[in-house]
Amino acid sequence: MAVDRIGYVYAALVAVGGLIGYVKAGSVTSLGAGLLFGLLAAVGAYLTSQNPKNVWLSLGTSGTLAVVMGLRFLNSWKFMPAGLITLASGLMLARIITGMQKRARSS
Repeated sequence: MAVDRIGYVYAALVAVGGLIGYVKAGSVTSLGAGLLFGLLAAVGAYLTSQNPKNVWLSLGTSGTLAVVMGLRFLNSWKFMPAGLITLASGLMLARIITGMQKRARSS
């Protein structure tokens, strides 16, 4: 079974982003959300590593972050952190959906 390294890197990026938000701005909300969504993304990467068809937690986590942080980015037009997380989440969504389509075609 292949380890979902990209999923784990994404999870770390989200968690570290929350930690940076706390350190720079004192935002407990950023810390909590970053750690929660980082944990969810890490569990999703673990589940996907165990069974490549089990992408639902990763899909939900990256989709939620893409929408929430995308709206924050549109309101502020600041790339850090909202734009970066929106971009990373969008790329994760594209990766997951592409993988789902490839598996559906090969079945």
